[in-house]
Amino acid sequence: MFKYDCLIVDDEEALSQSTCEYFNMFGIKTFWVADEKACFDFFAQNKTDLILLDINLGKSSGFEICKKLRSSMDIPILFISARTSDDDVLLALNIGGDDYIQKPYSLSVLMAKVKTVLKRYRGDIEDVICFGNFTIDLKTEKLTKGNSEIKLKAMEYKLLTYLAQHKNKTITKVELFQKVWGDAITGDGTLNVHIRRLREKIEEDPNKPCYIKTIWGTGYVFEI
Repeated sequence: MFKYDCLIVDDEEALSQSTCEYFNMFGIKTFWVADEKACFDFFAQNKTDLILLDINLGKSSGFEICKKLRSSMDIPILFISARTSDDDVLLALNIGGDDYIQKPYSLSVLMAKVKTVLKRYRGDIEDVICFGNFTIDLKTEKLTKGNSEIKLKAMEYKLLTYLAQHKNKTITKVELFQKVWGDAITGDGTLNVHIRRLREKIEEDPNKPCYIKTIWGTGYVFEI
């Protein structure tokens, strides 16, 4: 089960792809589908914290999709549509939409709205961080893969959590020394050992990591 920040349901391919790419570039893990079937196929394999939902979807209606989604989940749904009538806006909000955003939209403004809603929905601090089949539970301070716990030493857990909380952002070695170890003079060797041990525990191939990637000469990036 994969976890995303945002799912876009929209049949305008160019706009949806550019929105998806823009969000991912700024650390909002986003997936895009074009129709109702693909939307529900997505939820059979994945989770998301927010949905951007168009109204006109070929043979489907975003209104009907919203009603079906609301029968089983309460995550934020933001309508995105070129339709501007008050009736459409009222209907969208009355059936469970959390906001109504008119096209064409500014990517930066839309992203700001999405970040605000995600922060409000999740609270200031997330209880869990999901990546691939792994879950970091911040309350119990445990890492699990499926139903199995992956044992981590205290510093391994602190390092993994810090990287995951700053996903898709390059973190310098100096920052890791200061924020994780609380010591600006911790050596590269210590960090390298901990990174290697983490990779052995979470990467399918530690020599070709998918999550913890080295930015040579700088530090690391945790890609989700």
